[in-house]
Amino acid sequence: MTGRLKSEKKYLLDEMTRGDMAPEELPLFRGLPASRRAELLRHAMVHSVSPGTVLFEQGDVPNFQLVVLAGSAQLFGRSAEGREVLIEAARAPDLIIPAAVLTDAPYLMQARVPEPSRFLLIHAAAFRAAVDADPLLAHAVIGSLAHQFRRMVRQIKNLKLRTATQRVGCYLLALSKRQGTPDRAVLPFEKTLIASELGITRESFSRALSSLGQSGIRVDGQTIAILDARRLAAACTPDPLIDGADAGDFLI
Repeated sequence: MTGRLKSEKKYLLDEMTRGDMAPEELPLFRGLPASRRAELLRHAMVHSVSPGTVLFEQGDVPNFQLVVLAGSAQLFGRSAEGREVLIEAARAPDLIIPAAVLTDAPYLMQARVPEPSRFLLIHAAAFRAAVDADPLLAHAVIGSLAHQFRRMVRQIKNLKLRTATQRVGCYLLALSKRQGTPDRAVLPFEKTLIASELGITRESFSRALSSLGQSGIRVDGQTIAILDARRLAAACTPDPLIDGADAGDFLI
């Protein structure tokens, strides 16, 4: 952490609230001997943060390996001219950009918190030393990196192989599936933010929604009624090699 959490309260590991993922439940720690886990957690703390908190800036060098225990973090990229785009969202039990932590290199993205969230913070130097020393921990981190790589490839394929309208249609189908409501999807954030992750402008997002009105949807503010899911799927052609399990970290 880089001092961005100026007013946030630190919590001891035994003060976690109900609903949080406990550190020992994290895939990162599964299979580790109790002694190794305890040693690593001696170099860790839990942070509870409020919406709008900046966890780190693009260009900062990591002081901690952050792991999402509850809530989420949104990762943004920014150009030299100040244009900002949402790259992806990290949710429990994700490690946040472990590649930067492991290589002691600057973050390529900024992380912001959109909702009340809690994170496990492991001191970066202790984390690197533990990964070097413990094959089981190294294996878990490699698994996390592999998952993030596959997720990013799916996202790039979504951006490069589909039209804006197809991207929006597949997003709505995935969103309704995640929300457990096949007949509707409720947009969880403002349209500008969702459009940013889909690689389009807000205006293009609105035009795509309007176009999909001919393919079985109806827009009512933040709620999108899916009147004919088969027709919508025929229009946007979902693909399990793009929209499959690894794609679950789009902002939905």
